[in-house]
Amino acid sequence: MTKKQRLELTWIGKEIRPKLEPRILLEDAEKSYHAAHRVSENDIFDNRLIFGDNLLALKALEQEFTGKVKCIFIDPPYNTGSAFEHYDDGVEHSIWLGLMRDRLENLRNLLSEDGSLWITIDDNEAHYLKVVCDEIFGRANFVANVIWQKKYAVANDHKTIAPMHDHILVYRKSEAWQRNLLTRTEEKDRQYRYTDEKGIFRIDNYTCNKSAEERPNLYYSIIQPNTKEEIFPSRTRVWAYSQETHKKHLEDDLVYWGKDGLSKTPSYKRYKHLLKNQGTVPQTLWLHEYASHTDAARKEIRAVLGSSSIADDFITPKPEGLIQRVLEITTNSNDIVLDSFAGSGTTGAVAHKMGRRWIMIELGEHCHTHIIPRLKKVIDGEDKGGITQAVNWKGGGGFRYYHLAPSLLEKDKWDNWIINKTYNFAMLAEALCKIEGFTYAPSDTFYWQHGYSTERDFIYVTTQNLSHEELSKLADEVGQEHTLLVLCSAFRGKADIFPNLTIKKIPKQILARCEWGHDDYSLKIENLPKAPQKIGQLSLFDMENL
Repeated sequence: MTKKQRLELTWIGKEIRPKLEPRILLEDAEKSYHAAHRVSENDIFDNRLIFGDNLLALKALEQEFTGKVKCIFIDPPYNTGSAFEHYDDGVEHSIWLGLMRDRLENLRNLLSEDGSLWITIDDNEAHYLKVVCDEIFGRANFVANVIWQKKYAVANDHKTIAPMHDHILVYRKSEAWQRNLLTRTEEKDRQYRYTDEKGIFRIDNYTCNKSAEERPNLYYSIIQPNTKEEIFPSRTRVWAYSQETHKKHLEDDLVYWGKDGLSKTPSYKRYKHLLKNQGTVPQTLWLHEYASHTDAARKEIRAVLGSSSIADDFITPKPEGLIQRVLEITTNSNDIVLDSFAGSGTTGAVAHKMGRRWIMIELGEHCHTHIIPRLKKVIDGEDKGGITQAVNWKGGGGFRYYHLAPSLLEKDKWDNWIINKTYNFAMLAEALCKIEGFTYAPSDTFYWQHGYSTERDFIYVTTQNLSHEELSKLADEVGQEHTLLVLCSAFRGKADIFPNLTIKKIPKQILARCEWGHDDYSLKIENLPKAPQKIGQLSLFDMENL
């Protein structure tokens, strides 16, 4: 493949993209929850639980959180076929890819330049999803495909090959991403079982996997210091160090000849206190002993919610140990973690216990029946399971509960678009600020300042009909050093005679911006488009020249 060619996944309806309405978020104080008092100085209270369609919610977060999220962990529906039983397989696959593409593009916008995305997925869509992610994030920003052993035992009656693992696709936003080192485990520390007057060390090979023909300079004799015997390496596996380096090792007493000093095979001493870091590099194989498993996840949910039936609501629950590993690698205290497929709320529970700020989005009713009760127990210090003991969690902090506002525009009985009757003036002003790209910040001093885009540019929202005299007075108050976008129901006179004012009518100004009245972009089967009558072959790869 030449540089002018690209590998691209195509599917039915790929060119169709939703025109999302940037909704405002409304807090419900009765569902928000905070600890009765501070447990520590590091308690975090401004976490967010958002109830609503996750695609609309991601759009709603863009203005405030673009470029600020350090880690995104998502566990999307796996598209195994059960969720799309009424659809042809090719259409099912295409719909799923389109739904994921739309969300991934929004998620990428929210990531910080040093942020990363982690997606759990099974074999059914993993490889297609990777190509979609390559398009959105760039192939150079693919980090790893982590293999997570989700099961430690499997029924022996599987018809083909029993699945034991899930994939975790890892992407970074840019080269600025840096992974953290993991805390050294007891198993790693047990390797350091030798001691001398200089400290604790482990031994390492003194040879390397090179032949004497490949590296003749590494094939030489070493004198055993106690027996004075001349020792050569194997011709197929020569010394790992040059003669000069070996001489330096001798001077620094870094060559080990066994407990009695009479071994004929030298080893290299690696002292623990000389490690460049005290952590270990993350790897791509996560066994269940390291990152837990789905059976443990079900037990964690049962323990905190007190019902086995609640745990059974989730087919592929993720254990706290798995999320802990992800956040250890990707985040530090107070970083923002996002999960837009919150499920049972594991990501938020783990992030909370680890001192990270979190945002979770969930459309299902289990947002209220599962997530909120679980988080309350975490905050009250009553969740004793999961990673609680490992991180010494005592409770504290809190979260705010939000739901998406209804669509700003609705149709009246004559089929005309009008401002939604449920909107009060504050909601209207905030919504129009968001749609126009202004930060909503009503001024206590100037009635015409409802938001700003820069220090000089402001927005004014009014449901009044403005006369020429009122506009002239407004232009004088704004002054020539500032500009003002005026959104009003109607106005009289010419709009272009005031150089510091831009005057637009609502809702006419915003009609073409978005898909109004569309409340659900979810993966629910009833919300998906009808299957076409005729379906051609699904083209997987497009190798056309750019």
